[in-house]
Amino acid sequence: MILIIGGAYQGKLDFAKNQYGITEEKIYTCTTEEIDFSQQCIYKLEEFTYHHLDPIGYFKANHEQWKDSILICQDIFCGVVPCSEAERAWRQKTGRLAQYLSREATRVSRIFCGLEQRLK
Repeated sequence: MILIIGGAYQGKLDFAKNQYGITEEKIYTCTTEEIDFSQQCIYKLEEFTYHHLDPIGYFKANHEQWKDSILICQDIFCGVVPCSEAERAWRQKTGRLAQYLSREATRVSRIFCGLEQRLK
């Protein structure tokens, strides 16, 4: 699995498309607490963590389905701490999922201004 992280509007999806030849048809954009792992690229993991109570448990339970995927997550776990308790909890869940996925990944890339910084 490949994990791509980075801030908002930094070019994460464009990087994935160019680097791995991903087409729009192969991208699943998270909007609920379920993920369609049949797609090659899973985009906006931070939206999934917003809706799901136990994102790490969900990924552990479905490990075989995403082990060859490209996962993209916006870096909401750095920077200014939100005032809202709910937003702080969301930020924490997203950060913990990113840590888990980073350990499982064969490659982790951080995208900043469209440029890759290889972390793993």
